[in-house]
Amino acid sequence: MEADIRFPHLGITLEHVGKSISIGGFSIAYYGIIIAFGMVAGFLMASWQAGRLKQDKEMVLDLALWDIVFAVISARLYYVLFSWDYYSQNPIEIFNIRGGGMAIYGGVIGGVVTTFVFARVKKLSFYELLDIACTGLLVGQIFGRWGNFFNREAFGGYTDNLFAMQLKRSDVRAGDITKELLSNLVTLDGTEYIQVHPTFLYESLWNIAVLLIILWYTKKRKFQGELFLMYLCGYGLGRFWIEGLRVDQLKLFGTQIAVSQLLSGILFVASLSVLLYQWGKRRKKKQGKE
Repeated sequence: MEADIRFPHLGITLEHVGKSISIGGFSIAYYGIIIAFGMVAGFLMASWQAGRLKQDKEMVLDLALWDIVFAVISARLYYVLFSWDYYSQNPIEIFNIRGGGMAIYGGVIGGVVTTFVFARVKKLSFYELLDIACTGLLVGQIFGRWGNFFNREAFGGYTDNLFAMQLKRSDVRAGDITKELLSNLVTLDGTEYIQVHPTFLYESLWNIAVLLIILWYTKKRKFQGELFLMYLCGYGLGRFWIEGLRVDQLKLFGTQIAVSQLLSGILFVASLSVLLYQWGKRRKKKQGKE
């Protein structure tokens, strides 16, 4: 039976998976709906985390409103910047975000810069705000990746593992279909499917694990900023691995280096180094007192 999306080894067949919903003749992309839902869920998580850290929840709402606006803008600009070969020829498409094209790292950078400015203006601890915001950010990322699922994007190369996902060839951008995927096409009832790594699923599950670790560790926190460093370390490690599987990598100008994989590796090493240094310093200080 023809289906839109299949997970053959899990026995899951999804027959009608649209990319948008029509309301009053106006088409609304599921991608946008999911991103919006992730923002709300992320705010609720950050607000709850603020309470656990004895911080003002009303302040979190103020911060979230600014962070969301500039994170979305930065996420789009980051994607456009590293896809400039296309957008320089199609400038009007820069404003077409309904079809996808948001880079998480761009959003993170925009959010961190906005949080820094907010902290300075409100005379609050920048590092404390980061510890609060990182939990909301993770929730947003967990939900946001499912927007990629509906858009049939951000998937990996060919695989025949347990979680292999089959997508209709006609539903996928031609530029995302590699030679390897073409050589492993699956034809069912006359319909061609590519079989790929569901990297959106890998990243969503990985982020759930990182979030649970951070929430568990919150009460054991030794210094402000520690939770955010744990986020950078955990997410960086997972993204470094997952990014290597993807077929739609953003490349560093004039190279074949995946920019998000490079950034993930740098963030993982840098954040882990700072964490180890801070933990070691506190351990020596405690031993000195004894």
